[in-house]
Amino acid sequence: MTTRRDFMKKAGVATAAAGTTAFAAPYVKAQNAKITWRLQTYAGPALGEHVIKPAIDAFNKVANGEMEIELYYADQLVPTGELFRAMQRGTIDAVQSDDDSIAAPVDISVFGGYFPFATRYSLDVPVLFEEYGLNEIWDEAYSEVEGVKWLSAGSWDPCHFATVDPINSLEDLKGKRVFTFPTAGKFLSRFGVVPVTLPWEDIEVAVQTGELDGIAWSGITEDYTVGWADVTNYFLTNNISGAWCGSFFANEERWNELPEHLKVLFKLCMDSSHYYRQHWYWGGEAKLRTQGTKLKLTSIPDAEWATVEAEAHKFWDEIAQTSPRCAKVVEIFKQYAAVMEKAGKPYRYS
Repeated sequence: MTTRRDFMKKAGVATAAAGTTAFAAPYVKAQNAKITWRLQTYAGPALGEHVIKPAIDAFNKVANGEMEIELYYADQLVPTGELFRAMQRGTIDAVQSDDDSIAAPVDISVFGGYFPFATRYSLDVPVLFEEYGLNEIWDEAYSEVEGVKWLSAGSWDPCHFATVDPINSLEDLKGKRVFTFPTAGKFLSRFGVVPVTLPWEDIEVAVQTGELDGIAWSGITEDYTVGWADVTNYFLTNNISGAWCGSFFANEERWNELPEHLKVLFKLCMDSSHYYRQHWYWGGEAKLRTQGTKLKLTSIPDAEWATVEAEAHKFWDEIAQTSPRCAKVVEIFKQYAAVMEKAGKPYRYS
């Protein structure tokens, strides 16, 4: 809150005579002056150390004084649900998050974060974007929204439950109050889960006080990294998605004003961030399942979990009906899944 208060104070407001209140643009531009951006991530500080900070540190170093990106963590300047509008207004310059959490006003935002069973492994996300046409679809969707430039999508960890009490069947999910993403929560509510929305920094305490029964926001790597493994007892090995889909965004005017070499540098650093997460999560998920000491593993039998996947495919068809573009994305998911199943091991094992 102190950081946010200082931010509001520094941003300044318009004079009373103007009759409106407006933030001063954080972007700094003057001849031969350093360009300064503010970027806020969805992640808290502990997680941000891995999912964004290495890339931003590298950018600031290689930019060699021409540009500096100031990094802010979850809710430090703006609540996560307001990030898109703040970036659109120019209150902040760039964002790292999923489309779903920041309430991006595009039809395909529903596919950001954890879209049920759209992916099995982390590599599925870059393949879908680079090889199956999602890059073009995302670019098209955001080109219809004034003021924001979508830049790049990448994958994070799978979506598992970390809970206080063990989950061994679908029946055990009923009534569980769970912190999760909007679309994932909408889907999980079909199985009796009660989705709860809270600020990211409040989750650990909410589990301790009993306000939450668990979390379906990450894989086991994040559970250990951010402290959630300290307040939950069990980790469900079944997941509803093999990888979270998140993106980098920028205020369109700020992006367009960058010289070309800084745009290229930022794109390279985004790719570096995507690569880091691939190995960090992939290794961490296996290591902590086998060597972690804080969470006991539980599983729902495959036959029972298959009913969840079958319900997800119904959910896909419902989303496809919301717009022609969403229908196109769902069709790509279906085509991709069919190719992976036909290819067999190691692309799909079941």
